[in-house]
Amino acid sequence: MTPAQPRELIRLLLLVALIASFTSNALAQVPPDDVRKSLERAVKSGAVQKTVCPDAPYCHPSGVIRFYQMRKYEPAWTRDGYPLPVAEALAKAVKAAGAEGLQPRDYHQERIETSLAEIRQTLVRNERPDAARIIDLEFLLSDAYLVYAAHLLNGRVNPETLHADEWTIYPSRFNLARHLSTALEGGEVEESLKSLQPAQPGYGRLKTALVVNRALAERGGWPIIPGDGRLEKGDKSDRVPVLRSRLKVTGDMPAQDDATSDLFDEAVEEAVMRFQQRHGLYDDGIVGTRTLRALNVPVEKRIRQIELNLERWRWLPQNLGNPYILVNIAGYGLEVVENETPVFAMKIVVGTAFQKTPVFSGKMTYIEMNPYWNVPHTIATEETLGKIQKNPDFFAKENMKVFTAGQNGEEVSPAAIDWSQLSESNFPYRLRQEPGPRNPLGRIKFMFPNKHSVYLHDTSDPQLFKKERRGYSHGCIRIEKPMDMAEFVMRGSKDWSIEKIKAVLKTKETTVANLPKPIPVHILYFTAWGNGDGTVHFLEDIYRRDERLEKALQPKIKPARAAKP
Repeated sequence: MTPAQPRELIRLLLLVALIASFTSNALAQVPPDDVRKSLERAVKSGAVQKTVCPDAPYCHPSGVIRFYQMRKYEPAWTRDGYPLPVAEALAKAVKAAGAEGLQPRDYHQERIETSLAEIRQTLVRNERPDAARIIDLEFLLSDAYLVYAAHLLNGRVNPETLHADEWTIYPSRFNLARHLSTALEGGEVEESLKSLQPAQPGYGRLKTALVVNRALAERGGWPIIPGDGRLEKGDKSDRVPVLRSRLKVTGDMPAQDDATSDLFDEAVEEAVMRFQQRHGLYDDGIVGTRTLRALNVPVEKRIRQIELNLERWRWLPQNLGNPYILVNIAGYGLEVVENETPVFAMKIVVGTAFQKTPVFSGKMTYIEMNPYWNVPHTIATEETLGKIQKNPDFFAKENMKVFTAGQNGEEVSPAAIDWSQLSESNFPYRLRQEPGPRNPLGRIKFMFPNKHSVYLHDTSDPQLFKKERRGYSHGCIRIEKPMDMAEFVMRGSKDWSIEKIKAVLKTKETTVANLPKPIPVHILYFTAWGNGDGTVHFLEDIYRRDERLEKALQPKIKPARAAKP
């Protein structure tokens, strides 16, 4: 128990004793029917909207109205005109919203605390609280709970409207009014809110990172490294002690190492490499332009980055499955997770800034070995047609065939087509690349049918995995270790061992194999990420989605989501 907890307990016990004392006094009692009638009149007169929405960045008056209708206008937070302990419990929970990366002021914190304080003073004076004040408190507390609960469950903004076709993970649906009623009956308001938080370890790790970085901010953050020149092992410079101090603050350099030396030695190089690994940078141990820029990002910006990514966790389903495959677009990485423990990880190549990989969830159901590549129409017309027109041997070189338009089109000889007469608006053909070493899908693809036609696949260009920035695809995801993935997703299959898969790959025959059990795949976008080893990774916002989310979270009136009666 912390030192503050006994004081909090004493305060609650005194409040309960005061309520018991005054409610036993006939002069202080308010007839229950009168309270119900007053609440009913207030609800039906439109008082909820007028009470909870003025100057509030978020409010949910319709949810509050349905909540009281469901209760037949029975007060929820007060009895006989006096606040119950659950009212104090919610005020405490709202005050702690900052730990979730949320703002207590978004949930009527100041008005609730002021109202409760004034009512306490009324009790001390042996007076009955004003009925209008009690009704306002009822509405404020109910609205605060429903909005805060909705934010914990699904976030503050709707990612589908924020990112259009780039985000299609569907929010959790939950009856928050009934959830609140159950919490009130059991006196478990704080516990009921905690149950709505994302259960994934990644969310908890970011919350821990938020605490750590806020503490760093209170101590002044970290020093800015002056100058803009390159620093590397062997250099002597008055900038090196600043670099050492900077790396010590975030734990990339051991605290016991000398912070005054101006020599860029092996210890500094190793610390820089650790920093680079945490920031998605090429880990060469050299402080170049991009590493210096990342080192000099202020702690306040990192705190906001954590808060934005806590919001993204709240957009996800509560249950990601077991096992599941998690792709982080911004981190150019993929992780296979089982029992909330990473099984293995690998590098990936994702879509360019102009052909972004979308965020969505699907279920992997089959693999395809030695796949054909049916060239998307836009790629065929915007990229491939020009190459065909310049090179008569294109089809033989690329092992590609031509078909008339349509899924069941007939094969056509490339020589029979006057390619010079075709254009982006006049292209009645479908192109297909045969299995082989030049096929960009490589030897195997992993299918989880979706409206984006995005999937995981091998690649004919593995050299791209050596690059620091790996946004080169048209939206699909190329994976570094396709055979590791194949062995994992097909384990337990009676028909498909890894040896049989390897044998089929040698035949060059296109073959489909169903997974023994569908596996959830979550393609996500996180620019801040907590690892199980306690390290926190900050990544480049390659699609500029942090900027859009930051703008969407600017204060304005918004209806809360997922608060059905």
